[in-house]
Amino acid sequence: LTPDDISIRGLYRGDALFSARFDATSRSYRYRIAAGDARPVLAWDHAWWYRGGLDVAAMQEGAACLVGEHDFKSFCKMSSAIGKPTCRNVIEVSFEREGALGEEHIAFTITGNAFLHSMVRTIVGTLVEVGAGRRDPEWVLEVITACDRRAAGPTAPARGLCFMDVAYDDGALTACP
Repeated sequence: LTPDDISIRGLYRGDALFSARFDATSRSYRYRIAAGDARPVLAWDHAWWYRGGLDVAAMQEGAACLVGEHDFKSFCKMSSAIGKPTCRNVIEVSFEREGALGEEHIAFTITGNAFLHSMVRTIVGTLVEVGAGRRDPEWVLEVITACDRRAAGPTAPARGLCFMDVAYDDGALTACP
């Protein structure tokens, strides 16, 4: 009953008032970047091909500024921030190198209590500005404090973003037999 790109690995039941969106305590996303001169052949549909090198250590330093409770208005689509709260708590950020079938990627993982529209992709675009050497890592903190979308970097393409995990309080869900 599902399309080929969806695989069901388990079923869980919540009570009548359970909301998959509003009862979540955290969510994790991973964004993959294939940085280099050659376009990825096998990962073209699930990684952003960034032509050139990136300083991952500088990106990690900039990303560290994101951890904690902040107003992330600078990182969301401007129209979606009108009259809505934009404070979120980023719990963890990390970078790692991944390799699959001979292609190497930079994987950025971010976990938070909630995310704004286009927030993760705008964070990635901002961190790429740092990794490309166009901005210093400290600039990320300036972007946060500006509370203005125009202060941040570009929005990274959607193809690199993958929703990885969602967490709920213990007992919120019961596994179906």
